[in-house]
Amino acid sequence: MTYWPDPIPRRLDYPAVSVGELLTAVCRRFADQVVIEDGAEEVTFAQLLAESSALAHALHADGLGPGDTVLLHLPNGRDYVVAYTGVQLAGAAVSPANPLHPVDGLRHQIQESRAVAVLSHPDHVESALRAAEGTAVRRVVTTAGSAAAPAAQDPPDVLSLADYAAGQPTEPPAPKATSEDIAHLAFTGGTTGVSKGVRVLNRNVIANVTQAVAWRGGYAIDLASGELELRSFGRDDTGLQAGRGVSVVAGPMYHAQALINTLFMITAGARIVIMGRFDPDVMLGLIESKRATYLNGSPTMWHALLACPSARTRDLTSVQVVSSGAAPIDLETMKALRSVFPSAMLNEGWGLTEGTCLVAASPAFHGARRKLGSVGQPVPDTTLEVRAPDGTVLGPNEHGELWVRGPQVSDGYLGHDELTAEQFVGGWLRTGDIGCVDEEGFVFISDRLKDMLIYKGYNVYPRELEELIVQYPGVDGAAVVGRPDAAAGQLPVAFVVAKPGAEIDPVQLQAFVAERVLPYKKLREVHVIDKLPSSAAGKILKAELRKQL
Repeated sequence: MTYWPDPIPRRLDYPAVSVGELLTAVCRRFADQVVIEDGAEEVTFAQLLAESSALAHALHADGLGPGDTVLLHLPNGRDYVVAYTGVQLAGAAVSPANPLHPVDGLRHQIQESRAVAVLSHPDHVESALRAAEGTAVRRVVTTAGSAAAPAAQDPPDVLSLADYAAGQPTEPPAPKATSEDIAHLAFTGGTTGVSKGVRVLNRNVIANVTQAVAWRGGYAIDLASGELELRSFGRDDTGLQAGRGVSVVAGPMYHAQALINTLFMITAGARIVIMGRFDPDVMLGLIESKRATYLNGSPTMWHALLACPSARTRDLTSVQVVSSGAAPIDLETMKALRSVFPSAMLNEGWGLTEGTCLVAASPAFHGARRKLGSVGQPVPDTTLEVRAPDGTVLGPNEHGELWVRGPQVSDGYLGHDELTAEQFVGGWLRTGDIGCVDEEGFVFISDRLKDMLIYKGYNVYPRELEELIVQYPGVDGAAVVGRPDAAAGQLPVAFVVAKPGAEIDPVQLQAFVAERVLPYKKLREVHVIDKLPSSAAGKILKAELRKQL
């Protein structure tokens, strides 16, 4: 019997609006409340709507609207939220870009996304200008600095956001985008490893935000009257109360996980505290001083927080939800988080950019059931099947590739029809993740399809080995990859990071793992390194480790 947390409906109603229309309604609903804290600066919902509206009108005056793409080449900061909201009010699509992207990579994204405008930051705009040369970009605008995103240098002679939007109306323009227009062109290596833009439509974003508000806050989004109503489903044990949440944003908003979670929190009327460059002690201080209630991050971030001495001395009891995503989290880290955040529900979620963001998670209700090692259940209106390589649907607890269908599944890859046809099949998305679903509907992720090793014909899942390795005394983190071998296929090799002051004997660690796994899963090598390479979003870069082999 599939478990489901009553009274959350399995089917939701989704407003037939654009992201810009939703944000307009949200800003009007919570007008006088603070939505952004960036250092000492506070921005209310009404101020956000006014600034974003002026930007939207400026974009319209430049001839931009539905069908056009604006590159957001910005670090986290109050202007990121203003820029994102302004582009959505204009009906154009945003293509979030890492501000530290090398020029060649940035040019690739500009060309692939067909961007015609770039919103950049004073410290990064030189790269944007160089990358835009010879492309379709006809407008580059630079934001100002802020406490979270300070400007260390004066920008070149580029139009500022303040001047660009000066004199424009501060009421939102009439909606131009439809549900079928692109809202996000989010770039990802995804299931194929090729960097490409995912066509995330307005209806996909609206669906995923609606699912998140229901699954993590217990509310339905109702815009039938033209005004926003967050209608409670009747749960009184949720970790997020409408209009009262506080979240410290540390993950990069150019990544789908942080962007969609920030959008979800804003829709629920939460206050977003934006920190600058990630510093675990600074983040812990903000959590304590701002009485944060909801945290979202990746295992890399949690490891850094747990390693910080002040994690055991600060008052962190205000936190009601700790949500982890972007990469699998090991059980030892989950246990440690319980001691640091004693009042919090610990939720691991799972999703991917091709699915807008959220696909499965534990509901953020204190009374909801959870299972250790599970990423929860598919969110409302989401169907998940486990399939064998030949497409056969497998039964409970059988491992295979996870296929997903739901309103948040995106429209494919821009300009890559063949890749789209391979990954989006008959309304289903092939996720490239390997896992199983138990008889109660709880989802367990084994590994990425491309990370799975084959040793003498046997499947070896790195995550299983990584879970064991981090139980060994002194291990702070681990990643397992395959070394090509002519006779065996691939040999499991571990890269391990030691805790401060600890020493790890590779031979003893190999023996520890060998005692706990079948012979074909044994580690053939252990390399102790200072740090595991990771992306800004917190994903371990296993390709970098494979290069070392």
